[in-house]
Amino acid sequence: MPQSPPEQGFGGKVADFFDFDGLKTSFRTETLAGVTTFVTMAYILIVNPGILSEAVFLTESGDLFGELVVATGVSAALATLIMGLYAKLPFALAPGMGINAYFAFTVVLGLGIDWRVALAAVFIEGIIFILMTVTNLRSKIVAAIPDAVKHATTAGIGLFIAYIALKGAGIIAPSEATFTTLGDLRAPSAAMALLGLAITSALFARRVTGALLWGILGTAILSWIFGVAAWPSGLMGIPQPPTDLFGQAFVGLGELIATNFWEMISIVFVFLFVDLFDTIGTLTGLGAKAGYIKEDGSFPGAEKAFMADAVGTTAGAVLGTSTVTTYIESASGISEGGRSGFTAVVAAALFFASIFFIPFLQGIPPFATAPALVIVGVLMMSAAKFIDWEDPAAAIAAFLTIIMMPLSFSIAEGLAMGLIAYPVIKAFQGKLNETSIGMWILAAIFILRYIFVA
Repeated sequence: MPQSPPEQGFGGKVADFFDFDGLKTSFRTETLAGVTTFVTMAYILIVNPGILSEAVFLTESGDLFGELVVATGVSAALATLIMGLYAKLPFALAPGMGINAYFAFTVVLGLGIDWRVALAAVFIEGIIFILMTVTNLRSKIVAAIPDAVKHATTAGIGLFIAYIALKGAGIIAPSEATFTTLGDLRAPSAAMALLGLAITSALFARRVTGALLWGILGTAILSWIFGVAAWPSGLMGIPQPPTDLFGQAFVGLGELIATNFWEMISIVFVFLFVDLFDTIGTLTGLGAKAGYIKEDGSFPGAEKAFMADAVGTTAGAVLGTSTVTTYIESASGISEGGRSGFTAVVAAALFFASIFFIPFLQGIPPFATAPALVIVGVLMMSAAKFIDWEDPAAAIAAFLTIIMMPLSFSIAEGLAMGLIAYPVIKAFQGKLNETSIGMWILAAIFILRYIFVA
């Protein structure tokens, strides 16, 4: 059978630059994967400004919510574009969930730190990250993580994603007696999420290309038709430039002198710690899912991925938002076949464009993304089959990693438990030769963190 001629023109140049042939992918697959990743994590365009506006709430110019939307979208676009063009990996970045709540509710509102000083702390964290990346320290940390914990991280992230989705949709709910319980499935949001899960599962089972994306859009459209969610107020709107936010991190740097030194050291350390190990956990999990992790445990290109994350955090602070990090929702695009940096480039372009479509994006209800995230969780749990469950050290470390991610609501905490357990149990087995100095250093760092850092 004669082979079709290679693609010419712009498409051919894109294919060559991102090595579509070597990765066995195509322009259509990568584009669809990028769109899927964007839609799955587009909620951050609304959620992040909502959280940060609690702290960065009023200035002489009034409410900064609109500016925070632009800062969120542009910082996500810049960081994701760097990931795509420089690291050539299909991962998207945006201001991180969890760390934005720490920024707003603990640092600014809890400790009374001015939000500009808090942005300065994020900026300093980003600079430290860049230095750690240049010295290859972060990649060495990844190489020191045992295989069992790496595979468990993938599975744990999948479980964590599904937990977030079910919680957000109201399918599970808080309980005073049991902490969590089954939610009211007759509630409109929960019922629509379950309907969306059925639709998405059917499309996925039939191997329909773009099943996750169509599931999200289908669920949103049905929710509008049935009146469960309000129709979007419009399609497009003129974004508000972040004039009151841009560069305020530099203003905060000048105010650091008036801030308690040790308090600021603690704040920067927490930003650094959470972002470092959330990123390591996320990149390890996504890298394994995409097939980038080699048999020796190495992750080629990890240094460039870390640099994209570090630069994204630094640029995000200048724009006026909290720590930018790699998103676990990138797994949705990987599940659709995304393997090259072009997936990230497409997602970045959509983040840039999204600041003009805030009215429409705001109309997509959070529960509409829940079905896609549950399916992603199913796919990522498959990594558990590569864990040596007959080895007590591997089994216990892996189990703690997997279960602690959703229960502690933190990728970093799950990873910490696994990294502490693995070398300790290996020592109990009398197999110190199967551990490395790097493993023990990581374990010691986490143990000291739990002892001395609240």
